[in-house]
Amino acid sequence: MAKVEGTMGGRHPFLKNSVVIGAHPDDELLWFSSILRDVDEVVIVYRDFWAQPGLGGARSAAIADYPRANVTCLDIAESGAYGCADWRDPVLTEHGIGLGIEVGKREATRLARKSLSALRAIDGGRIASSSTAELYARNFTRICAALETRLRPDMNVFTHNPWGEYGHEEHIQVFRALQLLRDKIGFKLWMSNYCTERALPLAMRYFTDAPESYVRLPTDKAFAQEVADIYKKHGCWTWADDWSWFDEECFMPAPRAETPAAAHRHLFPLNFFTIGDGPQRKWLPIALTMSAASAAIAATIAESM
Repeated sequence: MAKVEGTMGGRHPFLKNSVVIGAHPDDELLWFSSILRDVDEVVIVYRDFWAQPGLGGARSAAIADYPRANVTCLDIAESGAYGCADWRDPVLTEHGIGLGIEVGKREATRLARKSLSALRAIDGGRIASSSTAELYARNFTRICAALETRLRPDMNVFTHNPWGEYGHEEHIQVFRALQLLRDKIGFKLWMSNYCTERALPLAMRYFTDAPESYVRLPTDKAFAQEVADIYKKHGCWTWADDWSWFDEECFMPAPRAETPAAAHRHLFPLNFFTIGDGPQRKWLPIALTMSAASAAIAATIAESM
């Protein structure tokens, strides 16, 4: 597999007319720190999230305080789809990745909360306007519409990889939207090289039977930490406080489709890491009996306080 090292004393040629497009505020410094300071523009897709009132405002304040110019946000609200896909057998869709049984549980929670909000038992402002599946599908169209007018054929666009780094459904959605726009507009699309064990089953589908070239660059840990401190200052840092950046990152032109299985397949060096499970959101179980329903509603009220 051919590799191209970073250039000394200047920007790498693939940073000409360049933009990093990250899903959420802080994705740009987690997965693109080696080029974050040098790209021409940074675009962040999502801002608000209904489950965390005030998060959007904090993110806007952090972006306004950003230690570089040309950082903007599309102001699209998160769908809350993280954790809904079946990562053991992932299925890609026209909107990103297929959402499994978890999305049904979350819809049951939403409907229960909506009923309780009508009785003023919980705050209606903390309830999604539509189901997670509906919001996820709607966001794909919004992303394409918002980005199509901003992208040109001569651009180098850097974004998430097809498996969403650690397996994030909204990262995959951003990639799939840009994959569609690349075919329509003609820009060059580059992907990151981060991966976890959860996302590996999907990542394996993009291994090829012949080595491809990639660009390897040293991460800019100092600048990444400077930006992380801005997010922490404004209370919207979403990643681990003890995160340590890798020494290098690799970028490769994004594939146009999944590749068929072969005896020997290649990708490029992966920055492989793991993330803890952490506390899980308590979603409303499907109530099959009156006692189960009562317990579920009580849990929903307690969680919302």
